Amino acid sequence: MTAPMNLTEGGSLYDRIGPDALAALVGAFYRRVAADADLAPIFPADLGLTAEKQVAFLTGFLGGPPLYHQRFGNPMLRARHLPHEITPRRAKAWLACMSAALADTHQIAQAEAQELYAALARVAAHMVNTPDTATER
Repeated sequence: MTAPMNLTEGGSLYDRIGPDALAALVGAFYRRVAADADLAPIFPADLGLTAEKQVAFLTGFLGGPPLYHQRFGNPMLRARHLPHEITPRRAKAWLACMSAALADTHQIAQAEAQELYAALARVAAHMVNTPDTATER
């Protein structure tokens, strides 16, 4: 799940999106996460480091420099997320936050936004580790 995206004629998805737009996307995304009733409980109150890690991860995932590996080691996405109850409902909420952030990040063209969303939808499905009923009380 951490292999970089494929290259196209326009370069990697990272090349086509660019670091500034990626940072703007992550900022818009985490503003939504902080306000989401399903997601906020599994994230730290201060999302600064989390956002920094997300930018670093997405940079490498999308074909840019391996920033996450350089700063934090192997992402081991599923293992790092196992302590958190990631349900299908939370994965859907996570993707909804990302979809809204992509729509609001006008520096990212629609084709690149769709390609990124499709890749992240696969990652979100892979991260699910708990059935929805576990958190419904």
